[in-house]
Amino acid sequence: MSVKESYFFAGVSAQKEKLIEEMAQYIVDNNSTVRKTAFQFGISKSTVHKNLTSALKEINYTLFLETRSILQKNKSERHIRGGMATKKKYIEEKNKKAKESIIID
Repeated sequence: MSVKESYFFAGVSAQKEKLIEEMAQYIVDNNSTVRKTAFQFGISKSTVHKNLTSALKEINYTLFLETRSILQKNKSERHIRGGMATKKKYIEEKNKKAKESIIID
């Protein structure tokens, strides 16, 4: 464990441990992404990711393994979700233009 990591873990309070476990459980229960979890808990994505990949390992290893598998699955699927979002965007733009042309005609 590096000096930076040992400093990080030294500052983990019982309240923070509980929050980290709640975030991990939320991901497991809802098959959630880091982005959705960050939004749900009102914190940054980087904080969620750091807590779930570093601190959780020391707090609850079993929950860490479950969470890690979901995060890895999400990472492997992110290019697909990005493509679907782009496709949806262009379909919506096309539909909007079609509606505008009907109104104008």
